[in-house]
Amino acid sequence: MAKGPSKRMVTRMKILMVCLVFVFTGALLGQLASLQLVNSEEYQNKAIAQQLRTTTINPKRGTIYDSNMKVLAQSATVWTVALAPANIKDDAQLQTIAEGLSSILDVDQETIIEKGQNKKSYYEIVKRKVEKPQYDAITQFLDDNDIKAGVDMYEDSKRYYPYNDEASSVIGFTGTDNDGLYGLESMYDEYLQGVPGKVVSAKNAYNTDMPFEYETLIEPQDGNGLVLSIDERIQAILERHLEVAAKENNVTNRAAGIVMDVQTGEILAMATHSDFDLNSPMEIFDADVANEIASLTGDEQAEAKKQAQFDQWRNKPVSDTYEPGSVFKVITAAMALEEKKVSVDDTFNCPGYYVVGGRRISCARRTGHGTVTFKQGLEQSCNPTFMQVGERIGRNLFYQYFENFGFTEKTGIDLPGEATNAGLFHTEESLNSVELATSSFGQTFKVTPLQMITAISAVANGGYLLQPHVVRQILDSDDNIIQAIEPNVRRQVISTETSDLLRELMEGVIFEGGGKNAYLPGYRIAGKTGTSEKRDKVNESTGQKDLRIASFCGFAPADDPKVAVLIMLDEPHADNIFGGTIAAPVARDIFADVLPYLGVEPRYTAAELQQLDTDTPVLTGLSPADATAKAEQKGLKVRVVGSGDTVLKQMPSAGSTIPKSGTVVLYTNEDSEMEEVTVPNLVGLTVAQVNTEAANAGINVRFSGVGLESEDAVSTGQSIVAGEKVSAGTVIAVEFQHNVADDAPNTVADD
Repeated sequence: MAKGPSKRMVTRMKILMVCLVFVFTGALLGQLASLQLVNSEEYQNKAIAQQLRTTTINPKRGTIYDSNMKVLAQSATVWTVALAPANIKDDAQLQTIAEGLSSILDVDQETIIEKGQNKKSYYEIVKRKVEKPQYDAITQFLDDNDIKAGVDMYEDSKRYYPYNDEASSVIGFTGTDNDGLYGLESMYDEYLQGVPGKVVSAKNAYNTDMPFEYETLIEPQDGNGLVLSIDERIQAILERHLEVAAKENNVTNRAAGIVMDVQTGEILAMATHSDFDLNSPMEIFDADVANEIASLTGDEQAEAKKQAQFDQWRNKPVSDTYEPGSVFKVITAAMALEEKKVSVDDTFNCPGYYVVGGRRISCARRTGHGTVTFKQGLEQSCNPTFMQVGERIGRNLFYQYFENFGFTEKTGIDLPGEATNAGLFHTEESLNSVELATSSFGQTFKVTPLQMITAISAVANGGYLLQPHVVRQILDSDDNIIQAIEPNVRRQVISTETSDLLRELMEGVIFEGGGKNAYLPGYRIAGKTGTSEKRDKVNESTGQKDLRIASFCGFAPADDPKVAVLIMLDEPHADNIFGGTIAAPVARDIFADVLPYLGVEPRYTAAELQQLDTDTPVLTGLSPADATAKAEQKGLKVRVVGSGDTVLKQMPSAGSTIPKSGTVVLYTNEDSEMEEVTVPNLVGLTVAQVNTEAANAGINVRFSGVGLESEDAVSTGQSIVAGEKVSAGTVIAVEFQHNVADDAPNTVADD
């Protein structure tokens, strides 16, 4: 008989069994530790994913208002239409769904079927940003076809801009996911976008939703609103005049304008022409550019469109730099007057040039200004005067004030894309005599339009350099103010006394100098014009560096400044491209619209009152003698037609406006017809010549533009075109402006 296992073998087997138990137990414990301690979060997430489904609810983006609470940007409810293929019963139902959604949403039917065949998915997007009519149509379609599951519509929001292209480069726009991509929409995105909500629902073993009691809703938090300092009315005024100026002067590198509150730094309006439609930001808004791109193909077309998009989005007043030209003479004057390097009555000689460091730098007036006072040098924009003033200031002080006025740093405006000026101005060490001379009249360095108007505003407001800003208040979702942006004074750059004197001198530029085309009866305008060379760009048409920038910057009223205006026309191609001729009138027209809107009442001088229009009195029914006496009491002249005893008709009619000293035509016979005269050509004439032509033709003229006393004013337009037939006595408006060349650019040549 075989022997059984020995006692020793049994002991070994027991020990082996115990070891195996310990090994397997240890491995099991190790796995449990890994699952519950080391990788617990990962497996918890997997479990949650298997048991729960989370649907994101987008918040409503905050509203952007203008300063008067007009809506500039707001979000409205739209929907995202999605399939839940796992909940679609069969292919027949999928086909029905595909046909219906394709028809309503204009989406390819095959694409919908392809998405619906992913049976493990609960979320396949068919179309985003579906608006209410389509939402209602889908709801009706699902009811009509008794479709209870498989198609879901999730609430979303879409951005709308009621004023389309107005303030487009300032407001900016959002992307398809409602994130801010540009402008204020981008700068204040964290405030505007809000906090998403979500719906968390439980899934059963069949991977379908459990009843409603297993669902949790976390409400979204709507975004904050913004109240801007931008005034929609002023913005519209700026854009309208900027558009006209750009077209009339064939501006090829866009025009820019800013209207600023000089006391607070608030931007009341900011514009670039041409711009774009905020509701279709990807479309090229400039028709000429769009047509040019359409003529291209392939990669060339795609690249051209991309570049055109960036160009039209670019906020020129903030992001582009330019050589300011003679406008900068105001800053040079501020330095010199503050440091008492010059007095108003100091005299300078201008033979038409000035020699600095062995180089001859020409004046705009090649024949020279002769001997002028400092005041006259500013009014006539005499470069030799300012080169000599620059020498008196010296490079160290000049550079110090250049820094103090904010030209070497960003303004800090609450808009994206502000240009940095590093490297655009000479260092203090490299500011030699020639660079100092050219810098004194605004050439050989670059600044942004925003920096320039901020500095001019400091000159106007008593010497305080303010931080410009666009947002005035931040609101919560219930329109309660949670943050108000107060004016921020960065520093005082000149004294109040110097500011007072400069305001007076700048007003003189309008009355006596190159800024006459900014003159506005009843309002005291102060400003300075500029025409600068673009020395870093060649004109492709001529092959020469003959491109120019025409500009104007000023403020009003001169004795109590409230608002500043800057106009920049980049690369005008017109008969006259001087800032005093084409930029100053734009500013004047903006002041004419903005100042009354802001409640600034006109205050006319005695001379201006004599030129104002008057109402034509009622002269019918009177004898010719009595009618003549009544008209003459109002400063009007009379011409009688006919031999009757009573005035039966008159022209202009009673109550209509007529210039003082105008002529009223009186008709005294029953059968007398209104005399017809031919309107003469009144463009390109002096004031005296227009008066002569109008008198000969038998019409009245209302003058606008510069003062009538000016000898170099030339008419540039008339309200009724030459050759038209009108009644004798008809009032025709004639626009005048100065042909100004005193702010012309200058070239540096070897002596």
